[in-house]
Formats: sequence, structure tokens, C-alpha cells
Amino acid sequence: MLIDVHCHLTGEEYVTVGGMEEVIDRAKREGVTRMICSGFDVESSLQAKVLSETYEEIYFCAGFHPGELGHYREGDLKELRKLCRHEKCVAVGEIGLDYHFEDNPEPKLQRELFVRQLELANEEGLPVVLHSRDAAQETLEILKENASLLKKGGLMHCYSYSPEMTADFLGLGLSFSFGGPSTFKNAKKVVESVRHIPAHRLLSETDCPYLTPTPFRGVFPNEPKNVRYVVENFATIRNENEEELKNVLLENAKRLFFKLR
Repeated sequence: MLIDVHCHLTGEEYVTVGGMEEVIDRAKREGVTRMICSGFDVESSLQAKVLSETYEEIYFCAGFHPGELGHYREGDLKELRKLCRHEKCVAVGEIGLDYHFEDNPEPKLQRELFVRQLELANEEGLPVVLHSRDAAQETLEILKENASLLKKGGLMHCYSYSPEMTADFLGLGLSFSFGGPSTFKNAKKVVESVRHIPAHRLLSETDCPYLTPTPFRGVFPNEPKNVRYVVENFATIRNENEEELKNVLLENAKRLFFKLR
């Protein structure tokens, strides 16, 4: 049994590969029994909810990605709060900071909405799914300042910072997920992080439709079925039994995302 704890399934790109029915069927044939579809704004979170109501295998999280805050409107958090109360909404996410592109929303707005969504998760009793790109230190500082809001834990999704920084995030009770980049030959920092993170804090993802893992790197769209290659690579990196590791990853997901069934 495999789980993809972070994927995006609401885009039109899946029409080109047979549609969602076939995407889900291909995932199931590879042993993927659960997929968490991540929202990145209100509309995509609503679409993820509909998918979760259509497919038993899909759960979702609701949140506003920092790179999408250009179209944030006052009142959107109220809509996200409603979604948080859905029986298959397992987290607030993905939320955080992204300073990678020059035209990303201004840092002040990103920081404000990051904290407000941390507050939302705390109030609704949910974990958070965290996105952080080119903002390592500031992400850590905000999380430390708001550690009281992390009672239900959280996930550093697609972690790409240094292995040394994992200790700081671990100290906040956070878990880590890795996708396709952990299979790339030149991703030395990511590989070292996978090797050293405690087994009970490790999770598997695809972040599809992007970041397709080796041996299909560059193929678009990526799909949840490809999480098997991520997990196979985990086992190699960590020198662990693959079947035992699958069970650990599934239990880790159920513990963090406690609404999972």
C-alpha cells in the first residue's frame, strides 16, 4: 500500500492522459491507495473537495499557496474555513512563503497570510502543509514565533533545504515529504535529508503534475502512480526493506493526517 500525500489533480493537463478515472486506475494498479490533493487557492480547494467526494481514494487539503496570493480576496479565509470542516479535508495547505520569482506577491502579504492560515489550522484542529521556496530562514522564524499554532503538527512538503536545517524543523514537530527530486542524481542535499530524517517523520509525495521522478524525469504530467519510484528510491537511500518502509510511510500519513481512513 502506497500513499501520495501531496498531489495536484485539479488541472486540465490530465485530460491529455485519459482523464481522472484513468489516472486513479493507474495509481491503484501500482498500489497507491490514498492520494491527498492539495489546494492552492479557494477555487482549487473547492475542486479538490469535489474530487474527494467522487473518489474514495482521494482526500484533500485547503489553503492559499503564497505564489497565488495575487488574487486573494478578503473573505477567502471564511471559504477555506468551511472547507476545513469537510470530513475528507485533512489539512490546511499548501501555505507558506515563496520568494523564488521576482513577480511573486509581496513578502509582507505572504507573511501575513501565512500566519493567518496557521491560525486557521489551529482553530480548526488540523495540521498544516507547508510550502517554502528560497525562504528557509524566514519560514523557520515564523514557525518558531507561532509554534503554539502547530499543535496538530505539519508537513514540510517537497523539502529542499539543507540536511542541517531539518533538526530545526524536527524540533517544531514537523514531518517531511519528498517527491521526484529525491530520485535525481544531482539532488545531493535532498538525498542526504532523506537518509537522515527519522523514519517516523518521513512521507512520500509526487507534487504532480510536476517533478516526475526518475526513470521518467521530464515526462508531463506526473501522476500519483509514480510515487512508487520515490518509495523505491527511499529504500535504496536508507538501506531499508521496501515493504516495511511502505507500511511505515502509510502509518506516518495516518498519524499526521488523522482523518485518513
